[in-house]
Formats: sequence, C-alpha cells, structure tokens
Amino acid sequence: MIEPIIVVVTLLGLIAIGSPIFLALGASGLLGLYMARGSLAFFFGPTSLFGQLNSFELLALPLFVLMGNFLAATPVGMNLFHAAVAWLHWLRGSLAISTVGASAVFGAVSGVSIAGVAAVGSIAVPQMLERGYSRTIAAGSVVSSGALAMLIPPSVPLIIYGAVSSVSVADLFIGGIVPGLALALALALYLYVRVLIFPEEAPPYVGERVTWADRLRALAGIWHALALIAFVLGAIYSGIATPSEAAAFGALGAFVIAVFVFRSLDVRGILRVLGSSARISGAILLIMGCARIFGDYLNLVRVPDAVTGALVGTDLPPEAILILVMLVLVGLGMLVDAVSLIVVTTPILLPLITTLGYDPLWFGIILVLNLEIAVITPPVGLNLYTLKAVVPSLRLEEIVRSVVPFVFVQFALLIVFVLFPSISLWLPSLVK
Repeated sequence: MIEPIIVVVTLLGLIAIGSPIFLALGASGLLGLYMARGSLAFFFGPTSLFGQLNSFELLALPLFVLMGNFLAATPVGMNLFHAAVAWLHWLRGSLAISTVGASAVFGAVSGVSIAGVAAVGSIAVPQMLERGYSRTIAAGSVVSSGALAMLIPPSVPLIIYGAVSSVSVADLFIGGIVPGLALALALALYLYVRVLIFPEEAPPYVGERVTWADRLRALAGIWHALALIAFVLGAIYSGIATPSEAAAFGALGAFVIAVFVFRSLDVRGILRVLGSSARISGAILLIMGCARIFGDYLNLVRVPDAVTGALVGTDLPPEAILILVMLVLVGLGMLVDAVSLIVVTTPILLPLITTLGYDPLWFGIILVLNLEIAVITPPVGLNLYTLKAVVPSLRLEEIVRSVVPFVFVQFALLIVFVLFPSISLWLPSLVK
C-alpha cells in the first residue's frame, strides 16, 4: 500500500523542516484518514483527539506537573542533596552518589526529569567541581540520575502510557518502583566502583565531622516533601484515592509547602508557576491528541497487525524480537521526544507484545526505561541541554561524552528487565 508510505514521509518531512511535533502528527494523520475515508476524515480527526483527552485518569498529568513545579520553586532540591551528602559522606565518591539519591527522591516529587536535573544539578555540579571531582563524573551523574523521574512514581510518562494503553495508572506506578530503585542502585554502584578504580576522579570527603545531630537536622529541610510523597503514593496504592484525586491533593500540598512553609513564592511567583504548568501540560496534551489521530489512521489501515505478523512470522524467539524492538525504540528515542514516542509506538507495538504473551503493564515499564536512555542521548536528549543551561561552565560536548558509560549501565539494566519480566511484575502481583 502506497498510502501509509506517503503518510510516514509527510510526517518525517514536516519534522525535518521544523514543524511542531503536534502539527506534524495531526496533519499527517488527517492526510492518511482523508486518503482512506475521504471527507469523513474531518469527522474522525476531532473525534480521535477528543477521545484521547476525554479521560478522568489523564487529569493526573497536569496536576502532577503543577505539584512538581511548585516544589521545584522551593529549596527542596538543594536540601535533598545536602541531606544525601550528610548521610553518605563516608563513601568514596559521596557527592556523585548523593546526586543519584537526591535525584531519585526528587523524581518522586516532580515526575519530570528536567526538573530534577535543574534543581539538583545547579547545586551538585558546582560543589563536585569545587572539591576536585572530574567534570565527566559531575556531569554524567546529574544527567543520568535526573532521568529517574521518568520511572519513579508519580511518573508523567507512565500516566501518558496508561492513558494510551488503558492500563491502570496505579498499577503502573507500583510497577515502576522496583525498576526505578534498581536503576538508582545500579548508577550508584557504577559510580562507587568507578571511583575505586580511578580515585583521582573523586577525592575523598574533606570537611567537618558530620554528627548524628547534623544528619537529623538535614532531614528537617526535606521532611515536608517526603511526607507529601508518602501521602500521595500511599493514597493511590491503598485504594483510598485515584491517581487524579491524589494528584489534586499533591498539588495543594506542594502549594502549601512552597508558599507557607518555605515562603518561596509571592503572588507573581504563583502566577508564574501556574502559567508554566499550563504551558507544559497543554503542550503534552496537544501532542497526545494529535498523535491519537495519527495512531487511529495506522489502526485503520492495520499497520499494527502488519508489524505483528511480519515479526512473529520471522520465527525468531520472543526474546530476540523484544531486543530488536528495544534497539528500535532506543534509536527512535534519540530523534523523537518521549511523549510522541509513547503515543505513536504504543498502538503499533502493544498488539505485538500481547501476541508474544507479555503483560502490557510490563511493556509500559520497559518503554519508559527506554525513554530514560532517550533523554540523555543527543540530539533530543533534553537532560543534556538542561544541565548546560543551569551550569554554563560545562561544554555541551563534554556533557555528551560524560553520559556514554551511564547509557551502557542503563541499557544493561534494560536488557535484564526485558529478559526477566517477572522482576517488574513482582511488586504489582504482590500488592494485588
């Protein structure tokens, strides 16, 4: 069939000339629907867009974005880093390992990777460089650990995947805990082993003796955020509230922490956070709606069925097909933003995954693990540009070089979760 080729070429052409991704997806999808159904395309298009966005669970997305933006306007990121240093200073490479710990917790606060890179990186990188850490350790630890926010709940990508795939967002949040913690531990272990082999990259901690009183005082600056995380996620996991309801309480709690506890925002600051959250949420939702138009066209001409049939018909073992899919996703992630990748590839790949006998919940976790690699690899790796923006003394080229070994660590862990799906599904099955 020539029509799908024309549609895909149109999509790639619009992206190549710099069109907004939502416009490229919507226009190419409408073109395909018009070629397939004529003027009815102008009925199917709006119906697809509205059908994608008309979801109660999707309300959690702008609310969690708002929650993260309120907390990003407070000293929580800085306090998390200082608390991690107070508790981990005895480790060789403690500042870099503390960066991983702080980013993991901040990921549970914000759900957006670039927020963690900006909040933690602006504090951690200058301190590491001042204490003699190598520039590659400083940059790589921040950029790679900032991606943990994509997997550790409340994760915005998991919310998007749940909306596209109809998998429970609460189950996805539970499923993201073990892989998220495993990835944080893998990054920390890599850093620890690396500085043992190359001690010149991370001088030992030199400073005042840290007492237990100092450690407890360090927690005083973050207990509000930790309590909010525990309340929001506890309400979801216990079944007391849906993700959307818990997100509403989380946004309100973050507002109270930012305005009344830390006094970080005045009226103008509140309006700025509201405006930024609306722009981010609006952009994501617009991409999701237009990508649904494109996805509905692909379903109409049975592209997912063709892909499934072609791959299953190769007689390759399921594990080989999965690794092939992972390599394709990693490659696409280097060229396409995370939101677009989820909403475009999920309708195509999910039928293949279910045909091979795998759980859609597991695939959502694996897909987001892929996206964690995507946000730290050029040319679309947003974490790279975010760190460059908050730490101008770092060159973009050395930031890119610094993440290479961390990409291998993440890809190795991705393969483990691909080959052993039960690891990702253990906690959700236990909770059920």
